Parts: sequence; structure tokens; C-alpha cells
Amino acid sequence: MTPTRDRHSGSGPDLPGAVAADAAPDEVQQQGRALGDPTRHRLFRYLVDASRPVGVRELTDLVGLNHNAVRQHLAVLRDAGLVVEETEARSRPGRPRLLYRLHPEVAGSWGTPGAYAWLAGLLSQSVRDGVDAREVGRRDGRRRAAVMAGGRDALDALRGELEERGFRPARADRGRRVDFVLGRCPFADVATTDPDTVCRLHLGLAEGLAEGLGGIEVDRLVAHDARRAGCRLIVHRTPQPVPSPAT
Repeated sequence: MTPTRDRHSGSGPDLPGAVAADAAPDEVQQQGRALGDPTRHRLFRYLVDASRPVGVRELTDLVGLNHNAVRQHLAVLRDAGLVVEETEARSRPGRPRLLYRLHPEVAGSWGTPGAYAWLAGLLSQSVRDGVDAREVGRRDGRRRAAVMAGGRDALDALRGELEERGFRPARADRGRRVDFVLGRCPFADVATTDPDTVCRLHLGLAEGLAEGLGGIEVDRLVAHDARRAGCRLIVHRTPQPVPSPAT
């Protein structure tokens, strides 16, 4: 299977201090104002360096402010699209915490590590090992699936990974078939000049995730113009074996 290209098909480089090329001017201004405050900038940098969701208590210890003040600063960063606020998945008694992490679409801007580093690493591996980009993506997908927390629905996990990569997936369930419409290509610059390689890498990533997670399989990737986005990843739930009755 190869990515199919829609008939209408046709972010900038990750330089320190650069802002995302697809960010609107008012969004850039809002982010700049949010980071102009020294405390918010310190919180932001801590989340960038942490590379994991962080709770409010840890951040209050960092800046030496009370809980409410830190929450207000985090709200400004969240509303500016710089960080993501999520509720802790908790299996033990107690109220789940609010956790904060870097917004995936900020990667590569405001001095943060960029998604292009990941892309470059996989493409380098493809060239070095003489392996097709799709197979390299599939290997990375299986690796990612192996480190994901167990117990999650495979489609939820796939959507979460697409969100982490900055694709803005919108999910549409159609019985066993599920379409993910990708509202953004985080690698639009490269995909515009070499769409087949980038799309094959992304298709392989989805296939590897599906194989590793189990219960789903990738049908196809329908590609559009990378700068307009709207690519569709079509997935099916696989029939699960019915347990034999006890004898």
C-alpha cells in the first residue's frame, strides 16, 4: 500500500528563537506577550526541558509562588497555545492532578526542540541503512507503541500520538472504519518538495503504531497539499477472536 494523493494535492525550519511559520500574527503576538513575563518564561522553559507532564506543586516549588498565582500564569500560557493542560490518568485514590506539558505545535519555535529533528533522524536512518522511508516509519511506530501505557483503546492511543506529532487529528467513526482528518502537516516545507517520502514515512509510522497497539489496522493514507492539510488516515478495527466456551 502506498499513500494515495488527492487530485488537489500539490512551519519553518527549527531555528532557535524562530516562531512557527503557520502561526497567525495575532497568535505570535499573544505568545510573545505571554513569554514576556519572566515568571511565565521560566515556567515555559521548565516544561520544555522536562519533556514530560508536570504538576502544579512542582512548578510552585520552582518559582516560589503560591498555587493560585502559578495556576494563573499557566492559564496565560495555555490560552496562548504554548502549553497543554490535561488531567492526570489516576488509578489510585485521590483527586487527579492537573498536568502541563509543551504544546506539540510549538515544537521548533521560541527556542524549543523541533519536530524536524525527529524527521531528520528517521530520514538519515533510511539513507544509512538503505531502508525505505515507510519501513523506517513503521519501526518507529512499533517502538512508540511498545512504550505507551497499557490499557488504552488503540484508536485513542493513535489519536494521541498524532496530536503529539502536531497533526491536529479530527476523528470520524463510521462503524468499524475510522477516519482521521489531519488538520495540519508539521513538516509542510519538506512535504511540499518531497511529498512521497514524507507521506510514506507517516504511513509507516501509523502502520507501526497499529501493529504494536493491536486491534486496528491501517487501510490507507489519502494525501493532500501539505500546506492546505486535510490528509486522511483511514483505519479499521480488526475483528477480535471470540473466546471458546469453557468445557
